[in-house]
Amino acid sequence: MSTLHRVCILGGSGFVGHHIIAQLASHKHHVKVLTRNRERHRDLLVLPTVVVNNANVHDPITLKEEFAGYDVVINLVGVLNEEGQKDRSFQGAHVELARKVMEACRVNRIKRLLHMSALNADAGRGSSRYLRSKGEAENLLHTTKEINVTSFRPSVIFGPEDSFLNRFAGLLKITPKVVPFPLACPNSRFAPVYVEDVAKAFVNAIDNKAAYGKHYNLCGPKEYTLKELVQYTGELIGEKRMILGLSQSLSKLQAIIFSMVPGKPFTFDNYLSLLQDSICKEPFPQEFGFTPTALEAIAPYYLANKQSRARLDIARKAARRDA
Repeated sequence: MSTLHRVCILGGSGFVGHHIIAQLASHKHHVKVLTRNRERHRDLLVLPTVVVNNANVHDPITLKEEFAGYDVVINLVGVLNEEGQKDRSFQGAHVELARKVMEACRVNRIKRLLHMSALNADAGRGSSRYLRSKGEAENLLHTTKEINVTSFRPSVIFGPEDSFLNRFAGLLKITPKVVPFPLACPNSRFAPVYVEDVAKAFVNAIDNKAAYGKHYNLCGPKEYTLKELVQYTGELIGEKRMILGLSQSLSKLQAIIFSMVPGKPFTFDNYLSLLQDSICKEPFPQEFGFTPTALEAIAPYYLANKQSRARLDIARKAARRDA
Protein backbone atom coordinates (compact mmCIF):
# COMPACT_ATOMS: atom_id res chain seq x y z
CA MET A 1 0.00 0.00 0.00
CA SER A 2 1.24 3.43 -0.91
CA THR A 3 -1.13 5.48 1.27
CA LEU A 4 -0.19 5.82 4.92
CA HIS A 5 -3.11 5.56 7.32
CA ARG A 6 -3.95 6.28 10.93
CA VAL A 7 -5.52 3.04 12.14
CA CYS A 8 -7.34 2.54 15.43
CA ILE A 9 -7.71 -1.09 16.52
CA LEU A 10 -10.12 -2.62 19.03
CA GLY A 11 -9.08 -6.06 20.23
CA GLY A 12 -5.56 -5.48 18.96
CA SER A 13 -3.91 -7.01 22.02
CA GLY A 14 -5.24 -10.46 21.12
CA PHE A 15 -3.90 -13.29 18.99
CA VAL A 16 -4.88 -11.99 15.55
CA GLY A 17 -4.43 -8.36 16.56
CA HIS A 18 -0.72 -8.76 17.28
CA HIS A 19 -0.14 -10.01 13.74
CA ILE A 20 -2.21 -7.28 12.11
CA ILE A 21 -0.42 -4.61 14.13
CA ALA A 22 3.00 -5.99 13.19
CA GLN A 23 2.12 -5.93 9.50
CA LEU A 24 0.66 -2.41 9.72
CA ALA A 25 3.78 -1.19 11.54
CA SER A 26 6.00 -2.75 8.88
CA HIS A 27 4.14 -0.63 6.31
CA LYS A 28 4.74 2.42 8.56
CA HIS A 29 1.07 3.08 9.28
CA HIS A 30 0.34 4.89 12.55
CA VAL A 31 -1.51 2.45 14.81
CA LYS A 32 -3.42 3.09 18.02
CA VAL A 33 -4.40 0.04 20.10
CA LEU A 34 -7.23 0.39 22.60
CA THR A 35 -7.02 -1.96 25.58
CA ARG A 36 -8.23 -2.21 29.17
CA ASN A 37 -4.72 -2.73 30.53
CA ARG A 38 -1.86 -1.06 28.70
CA GLU A 39 0.79 -2.45 31.06
CA ARG A 40 0.03 -6.02 29.99
CA HIS A 41 0.93 -5.29 26.40
CA ARG A 42 4.31 -3.59 26.53
CA ASP A 43 5.47 -5.88 23.70
CA LEU A 44 3.39 -3.80 21.30
CA LEU A 45 5.15 -0.60 22.29
CA VAL A 46 8.46 -1.69 20.76
CA LEU A 47 6.87 -1.59 17.32
CA PRO A 48 7.48 1.66 15.44
CA THR A 49 4.45 3.92 14.92
CA VAL A 50 2.37 2.00 17.50
CA VAL A 51 0.74 3.55 20.57
CA VAL A 52 -1.29 1.69 23.19
CA ASN A 53 -4.00 3.51 25.15
CA ASN A 54 -6.01 2.44 28.18
CA ALA A 55 -9.64 2.61 27.13
CA ASN A 56 -13.00 1.00 27.76
CA VAL A 57 -14.06 0.29 24.19
CA HIS A 58 -17.64 -0.34 25.31
CA ASP A 59 -18.03 3.29 26.39
CA PRO A 60 -19.48 5.29 23.45
CA ILE A 61 -17.95 8.60 24.56
CA THR A 62 -14.50 7.03 24.87
CA LEU A 63 -14.77 5.54 21.39
CA LYS A 64 -15.71 8.86 19.84
CA GLU A 65 -12.76 10.55 21.56
CA GLU A 66 -10.24 7.84 20.66
CA PHE A 67 -11.33 7.67 17.00
CA ALA A 68 -10.75 11.40 16.48
CA GLY A 69 -8.05 12.02 13.88
CA TYR A 70 -8.06 8.44 12.52
CA ASP A 71 -9.18 7.31 9.08
CA VAL A 72 -9.40 3.51 9.50
CA VAL A 73 -10.92 1.43 12.30
CA ILE A 74 -10.43 -2.32 12.78
CA ASN A 75 -12.73 -4.14 15.19
CA LEU A 76 -11.42 -7.54 16.32
CA VAL A 77 -13.37 -7.83 19.57
CA GLY A 78 -15.18 -11.12 20.14
CA VAL A 79 -16.02 -13.60 22.88
CA LEU A 80 -16.36 -17.36 22.44
CA ASN A 81 -18.04 -17.85 25.81
CA GLU A 82 -20.36 -15.51 27.66
CA GLU A 83 -19.50 -14.26 31.13
CA GLY A 84 -21.42 -12.28 33.72
CA GLN A 85 -20.71 -8.76 32.48
CA LYS A 86 -22.89 -7.26 29.76
CA ASP A 87 -19.89 -6.43 27.59
CA ARG A 88 -18.79 -10.09 27.81
CA SER A 89 -22.11 -11.36 26.45
CA PHE A 90 -22.56 -12.23 22.78
CA GLN A 91 -25.05 -9.41 22.35
CA GLY A 92 -22.86 -6.87 24.14
CA ALA A 93 -19.47 -7.82 22.70
CA HIS A 94 -20.65 -8.39 19.14
CA VAL A 95 -23.86 -6.51 18.31
CA GLU A 96 -23.92 -3.58 20.73
CA LEU A 97 -20.20 -2.89 20.33
CA ALA A 98 -20.58 -2.92 16.54
CA ARG A 99 -23.35 -0.34 16.91
CA LYS A 100 -21.13 1.89 19.09
CA VAL A 101 -18.17 1.54 16.70
CA MET A 102 -20.35 2.47 13.73
CA GLU A 103 -21.67 5.56 15.49
CA ALA A 104 -18.15 6.66 16.60
CA CYS A 105 -16.96 6.26 13.00
CA ARG A 106 -19.89 8.30 11.74
CA VAL A 107 -19.26 11.13 14.22
CA ASN A 108 -15.58 11.27 13.24
CA ARG A 109 -16.33 10.90 9.51
CA ILE A 110 -14.24 7.74 9.27
CA LYS A 111 -14.97 6.04 5.96
CA ARG A 112 -13.16 2.70 6.38
CA LEU A 113 -14.06 -0.06 8.85
CA LEU A 114 -12.72 -3.62 8.88
CA HIS A 115 -14.68 -6.07 11.03
CA MET A 116 -13.81 -9.53 12.36
CA SER A 117 -16.71 -11.93 12.12
CA ALA A 118 -16.77 -15.74 11.91
CA LEU A 119 -17.41 -18.41 9.31
CA ASN A 120 -21.11 -19.42 9.34
CA ALA A 121 -22.14 -16.13 10.97
CA ASP A 122 -25.84 -15.77 10.21
CA ALA A 123 -28.37 -13.82 12.25
CA GLY A 124 -31.23 -16.12 11.26
CA ARG A 125 -29.70 -19.53 10.60
CA GLY A 126 -26.57 -19.70 12.73
CA SER A 127 -26.56 -22.89 14.80
CA SER A 128 -25.40 -21.11 17.99
CA ARG A 129 -26.00 -17.82 19.74
CA TYR A 130 -22.36 -16.97 19.02
CA LEU A 131 -22.86 -17.34 15.26
CA ARG A 132 -26.22 -15.58 15.28
CA SER A 133 -24.80 -12.59 17.17
CA LYS A 134 -21.86 -12.40 14.78
CA GLY A 135 -24.29 -12.40 11.86
CA GLU A 136 -26.43 -9.72 13.48
CA ALA A 137 -23.37 -7.51 13.92
CA GLU A 138 -22.48 -7.91 10.24
CA ASN A 139 -26.01 -7.07 9.15
CA LEU A 140 -25.95 -3.94 11.28
CA LEU A 141 -22.61 -2.69 9.97
CA HIS A 142 -23.31 -3.38 6.31
CA THR A 143 -26.52 -1.37 6.30
CA THR A 144 -24.67 1.94 6.69
CA LYS A 145 -24.09 4.01 3.57
CA GLU A 146 -21.60 6.38 5.19
CA ILE A 147 -18.86 3.84 5.94
CA ASN A 148 -17.07 1.38 3.66
CA VAL A 149 -17.27 -1.84 5.66
CA THR A 150 -15.51 -5.14 5.00
CA SER A 151 -16.22 -8.20 7.16
CA PHE A 152 -13.93 -11.21 7.47
CA ARG A 153 -15.23 -14.67 8.33
CA PRO A 154 -12.31 -17.01 9.08
CA SER A 155 -12.48 -20.69 9.86
CA VAL A 156 -10.48 -21.71 12.93
CA ILE A 157 -7.22 -19.74 12.98
CA PHE A 158 -3.89 -21.44 13.67
CA GLY A 159 -0.46 -20.09 14.55
CA PRO A 160 2.17 -20.23 17.31
CA GLU A 161 -0.04 -18.56 19.94
CA ASP A 162 -3.38 -20.10 18.90
CA SER A 163 -5.91 -21.37 21.41
CA PHE A 164 -7.01 -24.26 19.20
CA LEU A 165 -4.18 -26.68 18.42
CA ASN A 166 -2.27 -25.55 21.50
CA ARG A 167 -5.29 -26.29 23.68
CA PHE A 168 -5.59 -29.82 22.34
CA ALA A 169 -1.83 -30.27 22.75
CA GLY A 170 -2.17 -29.33 26.42
CA LEU A 171 -5.12 -31.65 26.95
CA LEU A 172 -3.32 -34.56 25.27
CA LYS A 173 -0.31 -34.08 27.53
CA ILE A 174 -2.35 -34.35 30.73
CA THR A 175 -4.52 -37.25 29.57
CA PRO A 176 -3.24 -40.67 30.71
CA LYS A 177 -1.95 -42.64 27.74
CA VAL A 178 -3.93 -45.71 28.75
CA VAL A 179 -7.21 -43.78 28.56
CA PRO A 180 -8.83 -42.98 25.18
CA PHE A 181 -9.13 -39.25 24.55
CA PRO A 182 -12.87 -38.34 24.54
CA LEU A 183 -13.64 -35.95 21.69
CA ALA A 184 -16.96 -34.24 21.11
CA CYS A 185 -18.19 -33.77 17.53
CA PRO A 186 -15.23 -35.70 16.03
CA ASN A 187 -16.57 -35.45 12.46
CA SER A 188 -17.00 -31.67 12.44
CA ARG A 189 -14.97 -30.28 9.55
CA PHE A 190 -12.57 -27.34 9.53
CA ALA A 191 -10.35 -25.55 7.01
CA PRO A 192 -7.78 -23.95 9.38
CA VAL A 193 -6.35 -20.65 8.15
CA TYR A 194 -2.94 -19.27 9.14
CA VAL A 195 -3.01 -16.19 11.36
CA GLU A 196 -0.48 -14.36 9.18
CA ASP A 197 -2.76 -14.90 6.16
CA VAL A 198 -5.74 -13.49 8.05
CA ALA A 199 -3.66 -10.47 9.07
CA LYS A 200 -2.45 -9.98 5.51
CA ALA A 201 -6.05 -10.08 4.22
CA PHE A 202 -7.01 -7.31 6.65
CA VAL A 203 -4.05 -5.13 5.73
CA ASN A 204 -4.39 -5.70 1.97
CA ALA A 205 -8.10 -4.83 2.11
CA ILE A 206 -7.67 -1.34 3.58
CA ASP A 207 -7.11 0.44 0.25
CA ASN A 208 -8.81 -2.16 -1.94
CA LYS A 209 -12.05 -0.59 -3.15
CA ALA A 210 -13.16 -3.97 -4.51
CA ALA A 211 -13.38 -5.11 -0.87
CA TYR A 212 -15.85 -2.38 0.11
CA GLY A 213 -19.11 -3.90 1.34
CA LYS A 214 -17.82 -7.47 1.02
CA HIS A 215 -18.11 -10.39 3.46
CA TYR A 216 -15.04 -12.62 2.99
CA ASN A 217 -14.87 -16.26 4.02
CA LEU A 218 -11.26 -17.14 4.87
CA CYS A 219 -10.15 -20.77 4.82
CA GLY A 220 -6.88 -22.63 4.51
CA PRO A 221 -6.12 -24.89 1.53
CA LYS A 222 -7.18 -28.19 3.15
CA GLU A 223 -10.12 -29.56 5.11
CA TYR A 224 -9.86 -31.83 8.16
CA THR A 225 -12.22 -33.44 10.62
CA LEU A 226 -11.75 -32.41 14.24
CA LYS A 227 -10.56 -35.95 14.96
CA GLU A 228 -7.89 -35.68 12.25
CA LEU A 229 -6.66 -32.39 13.68
CA VAL A 230 -6.39 -33.80 17.20
CA GLN A 231 -4.61 -36.91 15.92
CA TYR A 232 -2.16 -34.76 13.95
CA THR A 233 -1.51 -32.60 17.00
CA GLY A 234 -0.77 -35.72 19.06
CA GLU A 235 1.68 -37.00 16.44
CA LEU A 236 3.54 -33.68 16.38
CA ILE A 237 3.99 -33.47 20.14
CA GLY A 238 4.80 -37.15 20.58
CA GLU A 239 1.57 -37.87 22.45
CA LYS A 240 -0.32 -40.30 20.23
CA ARG A 241 -3.68 -41.26 21.69
CA MET A 242 -6.62 -43.42 20.84
CA ILE A 243 -9.34 -40.89 20.04
CA LEU A 244 -12.80 -41.82 21.30
CA GLY A 245 -15.28 -39.93 19.15
CA LEU A 246 -18.36 -39.14 21.20
CA SER A 247 -21.90 -39.52 19.92
CA GLN A 248 -24.16 -36.50 19.63
CA SER A 249 -25.80 -37.15 23.00
CA LEU A 250 -22.45 -37.69 24.74
CA SER A 251 -21.04 -34.58 23.05
CA LYS A 252 -23.93 -32.59 24.50
CA LEU A 253 -23.28 -34.08 27.93
CA GLN A 254 -19.56 -33.23 27.74
CA ALA A 255 -20.42 -29.65 26.80
CA ILE A 256 -22.79 -29.31 29.75
CA ILE A 257 -20.21 -30.70 32.18
CA PHE A 258 -17.28 -28.69 30.79
CA SER A 259 -19.29 -25.46 30.88
CA MET A 260 -19.24 -25.78 34.68
CA VAL A 261 -15.45 -26.19 34.80
CA PRO A 262 -13.41 -23.04 35.58
CA GLY A 263 -12.43 -21.38 32.32
CA LYS A 264 -15.29 -23.09 30.45
CA PRO A 265 -13.12 -25.10 28.04
CA PHE A 266 -16.19 -26.32 26.12
CA THR A 267 -19.74 -24.98 26.41
CA PHE A 268 -23.11 -25.99 25.03
CA ASP A 269 -23.00 -22.99 22.69
CA ASN A 270 -19.56 -24.16 21.46
CA TYR A 271 -21.16 -27.55 20.79
CA LEU A 272 -23.93 -25.90 18.79
CA SER A 273 -21.34 -24.04 16.69
CA LEU A 274 -19.66 -27.36 15.88
CA LEU A 275 -22.89 -28.62 14.30
CA GLN A 276 -21.98 -26.53 11.23
CA ASP A 277 -18.83 -27.42 9.32
CA SER A 278 -16.33 -24.55 9.31
CA ILE A 279 -15.31 -24.83 5.67
CA CYS A 280 -15.50 -22.61 2.59
CA LYS A 281 -17.37 -23.41 -0.60
CA GLU A 282 -15.19 -21.01 -2.58
CA PRO A 283 -11.37 -20.65 -2.82
CA PHE A 284 -9.41 -18.04 -0.89
CA PRO A 285 -10.25 -14.55 -2.25
CA GLN A 286 -7.96 -13.77 -5.19
CA GLU A 287 -8.10 -10.01 -4.68
CA PHE A 288 -5.77 -10.28 -1.67
CA GLY A 289 -2.96 -11.39 -3.96
CA PHE A 290 -1.68 -14.55 -2.26
CA THR A 291 -2.52 -18.19 -1.64
CA PRO A 292 -3.19 -19.42 1.91
CA THR A 293 -0.53 -21.31 3.86
CA ALA A 294 -0.86 -25.02 4.58
CA LEU A 295 -1.23 -26.16 8.18
CA GLU A 296 1.58 -28.68 7.69
CA ALA A 297 4.00 -25.88 6.79
CA ILE A 298 3.57 -24.11 10.13
CA ALA A 299 2.18 -26.36 12.88
CA PRO A 300 5.26 -28.62 13.22
CA TYR A 301 7.37 -25.57 14.03
CA TYR A 302 5.39 -24.43 17.04
CA LEU A 303 4.03 -27.77 18.25
CA ALA A 304 6.75 -30.34 17.57
CA ASN A 305 9.60 -27.97 18.40
CA LYS A 306 8.06 -26.37 21.49
CA GLN A 307 9.45 -28.91 23.94
CA SER A 308 12.91 -28.90 22.39
CA ARG A 309 12.97 -25.10 22.44
CA ALA A 310 11.93 -25.10 26.08
CA ARG A 311 14.77 -27.48 26.95
CA LEU A 312 17.19 -25.31 25.00
CA ASP A 313 16.05 -22.19 26.87
CA ILE A 314 16.61 -23.93 30.22
CA ALA A 315 20.09 -24.98 29.11
CA ARG A 316 20.92 -21.44 28.00
CA LYS A 317 19.77 -19.98 31.32
CA ALA A 318 21.83 -22.54 33.20
CA ALA A 319 24.88 -21.73 31.09
CA ARG A 320 24.49 -18.02 31.86
CA ARG A 321 24.21 -18.75 35.58
CA ASP A 322 27.37 -20.87 35.48
CA ALA A 323 29.32 -18.32 33.46
